[in-house]
Amino acid sequence: MINHTMIVSFDQPLPDAELDQYLADIEQVMLGSGYAQSVATRRHLPVPGEEAIPALIATAIVQVTVADMDALAKAFTAPGMHEVIDRWQSRHPYKVAWANHEALV
Repeated sequence: MINHTMIVSFDQPLPDAELDQYLADIEQVMLGSGYAQSVATRRHLPVPGEEAIPALIATAIVQVTVADMDALAKAFTAPGMHEVIDRWQSRHPYKVAWANHEALV
């Protein structure tokens, strides 16, 4: 099993409904790819003063579990994936950092 953990950081704050829709869209397209075994999304929990740190601060976390690296590569070429990414990037620009790793527990 491989986990693909994405740290998503929108350039500007999003209304709660917009962030919920983004997370739902990502979850739907990943599960719809047929390669993701599970998808979990969570909002970042801010700590006072973190905005002063020169780092990528998350808006949300997305974790996708796949069988192996081949399945991960195929998931990102699945129909609809780039359309979802492009649509959200055009409306609400964001940056993503990620790590591919085995389960942490």
